[in-house]
Amino acid sequence: MKTVELFTDGACSGNPGPGGYGIVLRYGTVEKELSGGDASTTNNRMELSAVIVGLSALKEPCKVILTTDSRYVVDAVTKGWVYGWKKRGWVKADKKPALNSDLWEKLLPLLEKHEVTFNWVRGHAGHPENERCDRLAVAERDKYAAVR
Repeated sequence: MKTVELFTDGACSGNPGPGGYGIVLRYGTVEKELSGGDASTTNNRMELSAVIVGLSALKEPCKVILTTDSRYVVDAVTKGWVYGWKKRGWVKADKKPALNSDLWEKLLPLLEKHEVTFNWVRGHAGHPENERCDRLAVAERDKYAAVR
């Protein structure tokens, strides 16, 4: 199984508002940047979308070292929350609806396909790839903000 590094970030102006995501995929010395966005979204949706698009770009099952500044994504998976939400029909322990169930439904099969290790980093703290993903995400966000 190949080992791939995946770096992701999301950005949003307003919640909801225009948003974007940035991705850097690295396999050995080969790198690929991906980005996208939405005219009306949330930061958490962009963070999730980045992970989904990054993992979906992989053509075969891989060991993935995922580095993100999203506590929402990291904690929901590593603490098992998302599995409980799904089991309860996308309802959280406090009986409130779990947000972004459509995106979680896309992410869960990807987590089964790939062997993903989650690595949380503090955002805007000088991590080179996180800063690079942030620039990609902000550029996408700004494209959507300009057409509003």
